[in-house]
Amino acid sequence: MEQRIRSLVKAISWRVLASTTTGFIAYIFTYDHIISSSIALIDFCVKTVLYYLHERLWNRIRWGRKYFNN
Repeated sequence: MEQRIRSLVKAISWRVLASTTTGFIAYIFTYDHIISSSIALIDFCVKTVLYYLHERLWNRIRWGRKYFNN
């Protein structure tokens, strides 16, 4: 089982990469730094929370896990 801090760090590291990509794509469409940065920031905040909650939920589900006896 993962610790909460690991789930949070995973969420943040993934969202930095993904939100940067979103901001870049938004800039290509708008050529506006303010709009593209705003989109990237909102994307980062909302999806970090959703990813963290998704990770914590899946951490409680036993399906698909292998357990080894030591």
